[in-house]
Amino acid sequence: MRAVIQRVTHASVTIEGKVNGQIDQGYLILLGICDEDSMEDVDWLVKKIANLRVFGDENDVMNRSILDIDGNCLVVSQFTLYASYKKGNRPSWFRAGSHEHSIPLYQAFCAQLSEAIGKQVATGEFGADMKVELLNDGPVTICMDTKNKE
Repeated sequence: MRAVIQRVTHASVTIEGKVNGQIDQGYLILLGICDEDSMEDVDWLVKKIANLRVFGDENDVMNRSILDIDGNCLVVSQFTLYASYKKGNRPSWFRAGSHEHSIPLYQAFCAQLSEAIGKQVATGEFGADMKVELLNDGPVTICMDTKNKE
């Protein structure tokens, strides 16, 4: 499971001209899932993201988590995080998870993250053509992969 976590001032996702999810201060999380991923990956990633300390404290040092600032999260499925670009110039998506495998893990991730931060997580729509807008704060962007836990 791969996540790109962006600290944002605000973010939204629009589908067919309608805003599907939007947040103020917090994280925009782009989430990619492969067929090897499991609930263990969901558990690890949710815990890591909820406790990630990238928000400024009283000394403007990145020392606060999303929990400390009562921030929000917007989670957008992003199969392109598993692009293979070794051959040629057109990426291949063979490493991205199937819909049957990925949708339940995406839903579990969103539900667990909601529970971890104590509020509803805004989302996109799995498999939809989405337009994502954000104001990256910092900018701060962190990439995580559950296959690189150490």
